[in-house]
Amino acid sequence: MPRLVLFTDLDGTLLDHDTYSFGPAREALAALESESVPVVFTTSKTRAEIEKWRRLTGNTDPFISENGGAIFVPEGYFRGDFVYDRKEDGYLVIELGAPHREVVRALEDIRRGTGIEIRGVSDMGVEEVMELAGLGEEDAGLVREREYGEPFVVGGGSEAEETVVGEIEKRGLTHTQGGRFHHILGRSDKGKAVSILKGLYVREWGVVETAGIGDSLNDLSMLKAVDIPILVRKPGGGYDERVSITGMAVADAPGPSGWNSAILKLIVSFSEKGP
Repeated sequence: MPRLVLFTDLDGTLLDHDTYSFGPAREALAALESESVPVVFTTSKTRAEIEKWRRLTGNTDPFISENGGAIFVPEGYFRGDFVYDRKEDGYLVIELGAPHREVVRALEDIRRGTGIEIRGVSDMGVEEVMELAGLGEEDAGLVREREYGEPFVVGGGSEAEETVVGEIEKRGLTHTQGGRFHHILGRSDKGKAVSILKGLYVREWGVVETAGIGDSLNDLSMLKAVDIPILVRKPGGGYDERVSITGMAVADAPGPSGWNSAILKLIVSFSEKGP
């Protein structure tokens, strides 16, 4: 029987869009732990942010930071050797994204060349990040500890946003959009990172089946890369219509409540398959 691996977004998915609580998802988290299912946080968040949520949820599995910028594998997690780029703070790190300074420089060039108002989190003080992201001071500081991508906001409406996206793509870089920010990053995305990490699980266990759950456009590549894609509803009950995949399940509620019910259904359906 294949082993199940879950890749999950955080903001607006496992974590509530407004309160950042994962309380309603505790039942499913406990069920995953009892079934020894790895839960791989796959998010736009920085390593510093993810480490906080790993501590709070008791997570000890690998994680994917900054929309696929890097994969962090705890040392000793896999029995076999694999190729990685650096060892740091107890992790073997596979780097896929461009260095943060490069994407920030590209965003500055676009701002100068177009005259469009673009503000990256590196341009913002902690208080502005707190206001835009609905975070406390400590968490807003963790948002600014970037290693790969840069979240940003654009003034001037949809036409200005389209221009900025075009300029990003002209430079051979990648754009995606989450619940609150646009993101500029190198030629990396969640899907590429998911595929690499799935390969490590396959080498470790043999047959693996992957599930992915997210809520926004920046989850699309992840959901395309897994065997079982699940989309969580947005606050208010709708869902991101830009995220469309044949056979994709849609959770019955937003945020961690929808995450909880969808994952409990996943566990039941997976166990019913049998050996």
